Amino acid sequence: MGYLLTVLNFAFTVYQFMIIAYILMSWVPQMRSTGIGQLLERLVEPYLAPFRRFIPTLGFIDISPIVALIALRFAYEGLFTILLKLS
Repeated sequence: MGYLLTVLNFAFTVYQFMIIAYILMSWVPQMRSTGIGQLLERLVEPYLAPFRRFIPTLGFIDISPIVALIALRFAYEGLFTILLKLS
């Protein structure tokens, strides 16, 4: 069970960094046209899309990725707690 928790922790951490990198790439539009930018877009945008649908932008600031990161953290904590109770 410890190995599974380690793998899940690693996967959630990597995905959080992917979201952060995708957010930072929005500041430099040329980066999204690179291979890494397109890969991140295919992996991150399906997760961010529902948040963008329901959370309006504040002027030029899109706060939906912040809410998405918080929701991802809550999901991680919930799953981690459930798996700890099962072991």
